[in-house]
Amino acid sequence: MTAMNSLEQQQALCQDLPRFDDGMVNIQELIRIMAESLVNEIMDAQAEDACADGNRRNGYRERMLHTSVGTINLRIPKLRRGSYFPEDLIVRYSRVDRAVIAAISEMVTNGVSTRKVERVAHTMGIERMSSSQVSRICESLDDIVADLQSRDLSEVAYPYIWLDATYIKCRDEGHVSSCALVTAIGVGADGYRRLLSLDAIDTETYAGWISFLRSLRERGVDGVACVTSDAHEGLRRAIEEVFPGAAWQRCIVHLMRNAASSAPTRQKRAAVLAILHAVFDERDPDLVRELYHLACEEVSSFCPKAAELLEEAEADALAYLDFPYAHHRRLRTNNVQERANRELKRRSRVVQVFPSRKSLIRMLGAVFSEMDEDWASRRWFTEESIAQATAPSKPTAPAPAYEGTAEEHARRIIDVVVADNPIGRRAA
Repeated sequence: MTAMNSLEQQQALCQDLPRFDDGMVNIQELIRIMAESLVNEIMDAQAEDACADGNRRNGYRERMLHTSVGTINLRIPKLRRGSYFPEDLIVRYSRVDRAVIAAISEMVTNGVSTRKVERVAHTMGIERMSSSQVSRICESLDDIVADLQSRDLSEVAYPYIWLDATYIKCRDEGHVSSCALVTAIGVGADGYRRLLSLDAIDTETYAGWISFLRSLRERGVDGVACVTSDAHEGLRRAIEEVFPGAAWQRCIVHLMRNAASSAPTRQKRAAVLAILHAVFDERDPDLVRELYHLACEEVSSFCPKAAELLEEAEADALAYLDFPYAHHRRLRTNNVQERANRELKRRSRVVQVFPSRKSLIRMLGAVFSEMDEDWASRRWFTEESIAQATAPSKPTAPAPAYEGTAEEHARRIIDVVVADNPIGRRAA
């Protein structure tokens, strides 16, 4: 009976073998199928080993590998935390470079490229690429963007979110205009940074931001305690409506720039910046509050407009002080967005003017998808630290190292800054 079953299995296997039209077995295709199956099983086993510490699988991403026996379809496992990539099997390639190739190819095809772009196209060998190769590149990048814009975010709460927009030129309906690329980065309750979403909008209007933030809500973003951003009125209003109850932290770097730009001369701008640097260089919450009050008084003596701006912004500029002491430096600025923006600007200099909004979003998705995978490999906050963000009672700040009261020490600091920047006294 056992022999009979074995014979039947062998016959069924023979029937499934790849064959030519004349019935002969296609040995090359058989080897390709076997290699594809073996490689995917090995990657599955390695991914399972990577999940031994409690991590979990999160689907696959497909990649084609060209070999001497044909093209193998690789199903590379994705993990919830960290990333898996078979470095010993295939070489990791840059999605950002592929986005540049796609954009430049589109420009060359449409006849809107500049001499600089044509030189780059020649260097990268784009003129030798077939339209089908470029099409496959675009399709893979579009899949990446679609995943970033639609993946489920309900698995963990996001107590902290950073929002930002950067402007890049692109062609839209036959003319060149600046397009606002908006992004949301969050820290989950597990301590990991994640790109929550990205999109391209015409301008930073309330309508554009409210639609963007509502899409985050619909995908499961919840438990938001603080949102950090610039002071765009439409954005602030959208934050209040979509995340009621969340604190809004005005980025202190942008605040300092805005205050300094209100000063009429270079010397007065330098004085405003020096005074504000003295405020935010300190860590003790009580001292920072006292310094901020004294800074407003001092700046009003030579630049009333800047002082008025600072007084109106006080509650939002110091919102971070109500959160755990260890989180202050990361909450008070939008620096978490800066690296991606710098990379995006650097890459966009090659293309100069993107041929379409879609090509621009591809570049944005390529930059952020690579960063998102890098963030998934390490925590930004420990689990114990991020748990403090929503704890009923916040841990107290370390005891101050200065002598006397916060008000007395703040006065000493401001006096030193004013002595080094006497423009304020002269104007007074």
